[in-house]
Amino acid sequence: MSGITDPSSPSEAAKRKAAAAKSYIENMYRSQTEAQEKRRLRKEKIEAEISRRQLPEEEKQRIMQANDQRERDFLRLQRQRLSAVDFEPLTIIGRGAFGEVRVCKEKQTGKTFAMKKLKKAEMLRRGQVDHVKAERNVLAEVHNPYVVKLFYSFQDDEYLYLVMEYLAGGDVMTLLMRKDVLSEEETRFYVAETVLAIESIHKSNYIHRDIKPDNLLLDVNGHMKLSDFGLCKPVDVSLLPTLHENEAEDSLKRIASPALNRTQSEQLSHWQQNRRKLAFSTVGTPDYIAPEVLLKKGYGMECDWWSLGAIMYEMLVGYPPFYSDDPVSTCRKIVNWRQCLRFPPEVRLPPAAQDLMERLLCDVDDRLGSHGTEQLKAHPFFAGVDWESMYLQRSPYVPIVTHELDTQNFEHFDEDARGVSGSGAKRWARADPNFIGYTYKSYEAVQPVDGSGQVHLKKRGSSRPKLSQLQSNFNSMVLGSPDIGEQ
Repeated sequence: MSGITDPSSPSEAAKRKAAAAKSYIENMYRSQTEAQEKRRLRKEKIEAEISRRQLPEEEKQRIMQANDQRERDFLRLQRQRLSAVDFEPLTIIGRGAFGEVRVCKEKQTGKTFAMKKLKKAEMLRRGQVDHVKAERNVLAEVHNPYVVKLFYSFQDDEYLYLVMEYLAGGDVMTLLMRKDVLSEEETRFYVAETVLAIESIHKSNYIHRDIKPDNLLLDVNGHMKLSDFGLCKPVDVSLLPTLHENEAEDSLKRIASPALNRTQSEQLSHWQQNRRKLAFSTVGTPDYIAPEVLLKKGYGMECDWWSLGAIMYEMLVGYPPFYSDDPVSTCRKIVNWRQCLRFPPEVRLPPAAQDLMERLLCDVDDRLGSHGTEQLKAHPFFAGVDWESMYLQRSPYVPIVTHELDTQNFEHFDEDARGVSGSGAKRWARADPNFIGYTYKSYEAVQPVDGSGQVHLKKRGSSRPKLSQLQSNFNSMVLGSPDIGEQ
């Protein structure tokens, strides 16, 4: 009879519990399997290196014993539950719509890190869950000297945390604000390192989509590392008005004015006055976004090469190629780049540099990098670049860093009682089905910190969940009751 519920069919609450249990258990066993495989590969790599170097038996035994000790240390670290109270929060070096970034010290080891702290509620409200998962995944999977290194990720009831290496050299945006323009040598160096960074994330099938100068961080030696995979607030193209390609010339002149009528020095001055405000605005800056992204046509990895061209233009000219007085005008100029891309005559650009920018700021099918990075690396602008040893070379710019906690190369942020500061009163999160699998600990986190060759770890209870804890986890995913297990 209609309207009568079949008593044998599960309720919606039961279905949610079952789905949560399935996801939780799958993630737990997948993590264990992946950990075993990675441990095996690390051991094979060391054995191959020992064999290649034909080391004596005594030295071989010493190396293998050290490796076994490090693996034991890592297993102990994996069993520990990290939380915000394990870190001493220090200076804020970044703040955005979703949270903040602070320099911090790990209390047990004294190591310095950068901790990114993000509000779960904001992530959910703004539909950014996939973005935050993408950043955690790419940082955990891509191990490359040109990508910022992730050591830990964890969560509590209110926040997500990413604990990364602290790069005290600041970012390329701050560098450009200090120098206005970069030399050809500096531009070549940083564009080349950015090529290697983008190449590494593309090889792992990730698209950054929002590469811009404030996402290019500098270490103490002046080398560049790519950051902010999905956590920086990208321009929400769904909120933009409908954009059209091939607008009439007179229409474009009206929307681009007065920017088109300014000289290069006037445009540079105007950009300098507004860039910091635009970077931290609630809207975000679209200056580096590819036209196919703005036109909502669908896009691929090629959009990151457009962003590289826009950054290179700013490095050599002093402002982005399509900068206008408001974001919508900038977007209209980007999608009509054929009419709006201009190189100021006052700036004497090397022919190879201008050619490279023209071959990045163009149609997707013609864009360098769209068919692999080798064609990009072979461009005449990069003549003489040793791609294999970039990170071993001396950087043409070395930032001033006086000590490991130095933050002079970052913007100053006041402590804000209304912001994300605080929390940590409760160590661990209740089970959250939105962020299952978020916890991560890097093998590199167990590098020796003293002469003993052994990492000092706290003696805590095992975080391996008991059967009763698993049941509590599943219940909390549906009913909101607390739990102490890692996710």
